[in-house]
Amino acid sequence: MKLAIKRKQLNEQVSEFTTNRLSVYLRCLNALGAAGVRTVSSQTLAQQFHLNAAQIRKDLAYFGEFGVRGVGYYVNGLKRHLRQILGLERKLKVAILGAGNLGLALADYPGFRQEGFQIVALFDTVTAKVGQQSRAGVPIFDIKDLRRIAAREKIGIAVIAVPVESAQHVVNQVVAAGIKAILNFSPGTLRAPEGVKLKSVDLTVSLESLSFYLAREEE
Repeated sequence: MKLAIKRKQLNEQVSEFTTNRLSVYLRCLNALGAAGVRTVSSQTLAQQFHLNAAQIRKDLAYFGEFGVRGVGYYVNGLKRHLRQILGLERKLKVAILGAGNLGLALADYPGFRQEGFQIVALFDTVTAKVGQQSRAGVPIFDIKDLRRIAAREKIGIAVIAVPVESAQHVVNQVVAAGIKAILNFSPGTLRAPEGVKLKSVDLTVSLESLSFYLAREEE
């Protein structure tokens, strides 16, 4: 009980910006580990990857003392801690809703598997797609079977890759299937009930932001 309360308090303290930075730190450490680097200071880490040393120390301090005086951080040890903090040791299973071009591309992206995310199913409403597979072998199911497949496979995350007019309905189906974490690639604002984490990635907004930057440069 005490551990659950402590975890809840920590979740309330740590912002999404912090967890995003932890993911960046992990990628940097992966690069260092691949290069054979065994130890690194926050200052060196910041300089090499254009980060902020003080911010690194502050972010890590939320979760414990990982540095060693006179040494810095042990790369493999800190990588292991960050993977535990981010929950990556659990091998989370992921379903993708929408077997169109985007959904299929996401299903076959090898980077997810390398980071511990297993894409176990695609779902669609088009009968001709049901029973097929992506190039990497991810099976495509009828969305009517979402609840059954989600329970059988213990799916933890759903990725929404459907047209905007269908997105909210699909989110509702995902919630009804008991999935508590949703990554949405459909444009527009979607709603999820309390207790379900919904994170949206709007590629159009990002492109428009870049267009704004280029327009200002041209002026």
